[in-house]
Amino acid sequence: MMNNFELPKNLLTVIGNENVEFAVKASRDKPVKSSLGIIIFGTIWTAFTSIFVFAFLGPLFIGEEVHFTTKGTPTVASPENLGPIILPGIIIGLFVLIGIGMLIGGFYSLLKKGGYFVGTPLRLISFQNGNIRSIDWEQFSGDIEVAGNEISGNISLQMRTGKMVSRKNRGSEYVPDAIYISGITNVFEIEQICRKRIKENDPTPSVLHTQTLQ
Repeated sequence: MMNNFELPKNLLTVIGNENVEFAVKASRDKPVKSSLGIIIFGTIWTAFTSIFVFAFLGPLFIGEEVHFTTKGTPTVASPENLGPIILPGIIIGLFVLIGIGMLIGGFYSLLKKGGYFVGTPLRLISFQNGNIRSIDWEQFSGDIEVAGNEISGNISLQMRTGKMVSRKNRGSEYVPDAIYISGITNVFEIEQICRKRIKENDPTPSVLHTQTLQ
């Protein structure tokens, strides 16, 4: 199953004589939903920290003094005496930069083009920005998410690897790695091929239930 495009020569070399069951070119690096989530969170973070910037540092911008308490001691900072406010200003600035960084990352993810994905009976091969990655089907857990339609759809393939991520008020949570194939046609047919190959290459041994005859 291939669309009307030519695969890069380096990718064809890696495929070799393997049977190509599907080959697609993703229009995006990640689903729009994932990128928008980062942008929204970054916007909220930046807006919240900006309140502290204007409330704490705002008076300095118009030549007025800032009164605050440091370790129980009343302190005054002014355009002529910025020393007392340098450390608090750096801390607030770092939080603002984190929010801006999330916004930049979100927009970059939203606009970043996807790569080529090729499925063979043995593995999934991706090619993006000159980099080739080959993943055996046994590395996937079989948890697949599909969204969209036959014209433009997204597939998320969860892997057996992952990492622990700290969640606010929920402690640590295991988050599996995932491969995203976004903005492709024939998404449902490709999902069926992936599911079939993952199941065939599942390294988990089957659990046999035996009954003892009395």
